[in-house]
Amino acid sequence: MIHPDVVTTIADLRARLDAARAAGRRIALVPTMGSLHDGHLSLVEHAAAIADEVVVSIFVNPLQFGPTEDFEQYPRDLERDRAALAGHPGTIVFAPAVDEMYPLGASQTRVTAGAVGGLFEGRSRPGHFDGMLTVVAKLLNIVQPDAAVFGQKDAQQVHLVQRMVRELDIRTRIEVAETVRADDGLALSSRNAFLDERQRRAARSIPLALEAAQSAGDRGIDAVLAAAQGVLMGEPAIELDYFAVVDPATFRPVPDEFRGVARALVAARVGSTRLIDTETLVLG
Repeated sequence: MIHPDVVTTIADLRARLDAARAAGRRIALVPTMGSLHDGHLSLVEHAAAIADEVVVSIFVNPLQFGPTEDFEQYPRDLERDRAALAGHPGTIVFAPAVDEMYPLGASQTRVTAGAVGGLFEGRSRPGHFDGMLTVVAKLLNIVQPDAAVFGQKDAQQVHLVQRMVRELDIRTRIEVAETVRADDGLALSSRNAFLDERQRRAARSIPLALEAAQSAGDRGIDAVLAAAQGVLMGEPAIELDYFAVVDPATFRPVPDEFRGVARALVAARVGSTRLIDTETLVLG
């Protein structure tokens, strides 16, 4: 199979995409930090269904890493990622170096995530979402895609990107692809590779808790929380960080009287591996 071309500079990518636009071709962006797995590839397939050219960015963004997170040790294997994308025609890999994206050093101009950026994932990773939004804004400005595709599993990221695009009047449509799951129900993630067989079985409690929450939705928020926590507390290998139900419009926890479509969020550690997951539910 033919591996996709790799472009490493902003100028070269813009020139190539300007030519594609002049030819009437639609462009979609799939932002990633590499270490591609089947979940990422499903996003690429989604993008290919709505566009003629798909740009897959592979960039480990230093602005997303806190002082206790090891940016240097984050896995990088561009050739493996290119091989994973083989057979996806119309795909361009944009793999810039850090000094290409931030030629003057760490960007002093940031997009801030606001109060929601400090909740849930942002509580355990201060500043993470500011770094994420800043690099996504840069990528959207560089690529100027008709659409950008994100995975629903990273629900807080999706909400913040959608809000940024809306509030900053960025002319890109944000497409959200459903979570891809393994046969045992676990959401696909590069972190799953760190689970041993016993931990993998324990991690199955995470999607089971979401299923229990969905089933209890017609009995209200208290029943939803009790059902999910009952599943998670029954697995001693699970160390729960949070289980929450939020209003999709605000990403704030729903009040007791809330009725309608909501989103359940869960984050937990299994051994040293931290996993997140999400599902839609209806509170009646």
